[in-house]
Amino acid sequence: MEIGKWLIFIGFTISVFGLIFYIFGDKLGLLGNLFGDLKYESKNIKIFFPFTSMLIISIIISIIINIISKFFR
Repeated sequence: MEIGKWLIFIGFTISVFGLIFYIFGDKLGLLGNLFGDLKYESKNIKIFFPFTSMLIISIIISIIINIISKFFR
């Protein structure tokens, strides 16, 4: 039963983050344009690797999950 509660919580959290990025996506212009985000464009190909943005988002989500998990203990 505990796994079911965690899956619902994780799904809800992902939905909230998705809604935030959907609503405020145009105001978060910094993400995707950071120093470590690699962009390659040629005549027929465009490739984008947002390494720095993914790292920052991962750190923020890890901090939020650790704070929330301390409340459920």
